[in-house]
Amino acid sequence: MYQEACVNTEFSIEESTLAFARDLIQRESVTPQDRGCQQLISDALRRSGFTCESFDCGEVSNLWARHGNCDPLVVFAGHTDVVPTGSLERWQHPPFSATVCDGLLHGRGAADMKGSIAAMVTACQRFTTREPSHAGSIAFLITSDEEGPAVDGTRHVVEQLQKRAESLHWCIVGEPTSREFLGDTIKNGRRGSLDGILNLRGIQGHVAYPHLAENPIHRAAPLITALVSCEWDTGNEDFPPTSFQISNIRSGTGARNVIPDVIEIVFNFRFSPESTVIELQNKVETICQQYAAEFTIDWLPPSPVYHTPAAELVEATRAVIRAETGLEPVLATDGGTSDGRFIAQTGAQVIELGPVNRTIHSTDEHVRVSDLVLLSKVYEGILLHLLK
Repeated sequence: MYQEACVNTEFSIEESTLAFARDLIQRESVTPQDRGCQQLISDALRRSGFTCESFDCGEVSNLWARHGNCDPLVVFAGHTDVVPTGSLERWQHPPFSATVCDGLLHGRGAADMKGSIAAMVTACQRFTTREPSHAGSIAFLITSDEEGPAVDGTRHVVEQLQKRAESLHWCIVGEPTSREFLGDTIKNGRRGSLDGILNLRGIQGHVAYPHLAENPIHRAAPLITALVSCEWDTGNEDFPPTSFQISNIRSGTGARNVIPDVIEIVFNFRFSPESTVIELQNKVETICQQYAAEFTIDWLPPSPVYHTPAAELVEATRAVIRAETGLEPVLATDGGTSDGRFIAQTGAQVIELGPVNRTIHSTDEHVRVSDLVLLSKVYEGILLHLLK
């Protein structure tokens, strides 16, 4: 479908971007599978003069494609993996059919984030045709391990690039950042993420003889209240306050007449730069000591905070969005984590900009076709600002 579109140089932005997005969505690339998406991207980019490399790791597919050999380097980053569909019966249109209906493109990955990748590719095709001798270089960093553990994907590619001293200067991640209208929000950072698994021990016994047992669920109740009500920090002008959420509680033997001997509480912090990992861990330990005599906490490896100040990349993006949409985009750092955190550690300026995020990870995920067209124009405009 898309290859046929590329033969016709008169093909419109809408037709080419939509055709490419549909081709990507129709590949059932549930994480960590890629199912040929990166081959499709590579084929399209090679026709525009990009050199493409694979940095596969385990069952994860990773693509690095580059146009040009000099600095500065603009990187488009994204992922071809998608989350599972859930119950197929709840979808208005089959999730991998890439159905277009009433101006909407439906399908898993339409908003998160195959639509963005299509817009990136078509933007770069037009830009390299328009500016064949452009300044600097353009690259794509695409992985199939963003929705999963995020160990063998972008992080792995960045490590390989650093080993060969390949510098990244500016990076645009195609995550769906817009809230109501395309371009109304730019993510210029993300809070860090820290997961912990708390186990409180008690003494198992019969529910009719509580004096002979020690119920860890009862001990956990005031502890949970203390953790949930704690003010960890107040954030700052760029970041909302650190949040604490419990995601899972497990206890019991399955029998109704047995007091359990342990309760497991799984929790997560989304933390601002005003708190460090060590500070949060110490605070949790201190609170637990006030309510439980015997407990253990297993801490999972944290995801770091990242923040890009309003410098060249942010200002170029703002200017293009104003010109194309008339909107004044706001800068935001809320929401979940993204692969931008790995790229920011190289010293690159990183922003995230993509479609409206209202339906991501849900049934009937969709994106406006007109938004994909506009997004492709915005991506091209950013390149014109930075590399013309």
